[in-house]
Amino acid sequence: MKAVTWHGKRDVRVETVPDPRIVSPTDAVIRVTSTGVCGSDLHLYEVLGPFMTEGDVLGHEPMGVVEEVGAEVTSLKAGDRVVVPFNISCGHCFMCERGLQSQCETTQVTSQGKGAALFGYTVLYGQVPGGQAEYLRVPQAQYGPIKVPDGPPDDRFVYLSDVLPTAWQAVEYAEIPAEGSVVVFGLGPIGQMCARVALHKGAGLVIGIDLVSERLARAEAHGATVIDTRDHDNIGDAVRALTSGRGADSVIDAVGMEAHGAPAARITHNLVAALPKAVGALITEKAGIDRLSVLYAAIDSVRRGGTISLSGVYGGMIDPMPMMELFDKQIRLHMGQANVHRWVDEILPLLSGTDDPLGVDDFATHRLPLQEAPRAYEMFQKKLHGAQKVLLQPAS
Repeated sequence: MKAVTWHGKRDVRVETVPDPRIVSPTDAVIRVTSTGVCGSDLHLYEVLGPFMTEGDVLGHEPMGVVEEVGAEVTSLKAGDRVVVPFNISCGHCFMCERGLQSQCETTQVTSQGKGAALFGYTVLYGQVPGGQAEYLRVPQAQYGPIKVPDGPPDDRFVYLSDVLPTAWQAVEYAEIPAEGSVVVFGLGPIGQMCARVALHKGAGLVIGIDLVSERLARAEAHGATVIDTRDHDNIGDAVRALTSGRGADSVIDAVGMEAHGAPAARITHNLVAALPKAVGALITEKAGIDRLSVLYAAIDSVRRGGTISLSGVYGGMIDPMPMMELFDKQIRLHMGQANVHRWVDEILPLLSGTDDPLGVDDFATHRLPLQEAPRAYEMFQKKLHGAQKVLLQPAS
């Protein structure tokens, strides 16, 4: 089959790799019909190379049609249309039963001290071949895949794999009071959806912050009040001007480790990427730092007694945190990978009717054949041609 494979910093290729097959009785194999390029994929494209192996198959936002199931998969059959969550979870362990599927004890990558295995995401998370491919082996298929109805186009459901549950959890974790205010830092795919979900769930004021004009315009068109970071020396002051001088009730950081405006950390990332792989991995895992400009701005922008929800991925081990300010302002922090299945029952009804309250039908700005994945990555990473969400579509 054809698949998108990693070969180094900013080097992804579409190559022929072995077809997946049933390995365990709880496996399924699906034919992929749509698969997203995620902001987290750009971390692999840029800074997490020390944890990748040349030829790794990328991608964790797939949906498609079941081709084959293992003997213990009784809830699916060939021909079923499914979305595959990015985290691999069993559904019956201590963590899964508590709605913490991203910490699944059956698939935890204990050798690396990490949570549940993920599709297409480094040795730290199991090095499971990903979904930017024509076919995908799905472990724990007795629980993971989400069946969706035939009929509507893939765009209606594909974001159940990651974007929707990640944004939904970020809003839940933000604990926005009824009619309250929330700031969303970063208006990429997750930030855009966070703003829409927050408004859908009753936020009184949603403030979207970014420095890309197309992203700001898109969020504003969907009801957010926007702040262009290029127009302000101090974002906290700009937020306070909109929130009675206090700051926002809640803040969502949808940016994470690769924030703009942190040149020292960027230089460190680039230096580590140039080191021999084993050395770079050790430094990143034991002494890594993130670009924290957005997190610092979030701490400044939230009101006293407010909540910060982190959905952007961080990976630093020695990040300097302003503990005095966090303590003095009595700020709550809530973070983590999305527990996809925890939120499906709330989200799926919003996708199953004739209306489209979250605007998923036109959420993708670009749809490209799988073969054009290298161009898709470059376009998304460099924010070219208005690329805000890219879907890859393998040939059927």
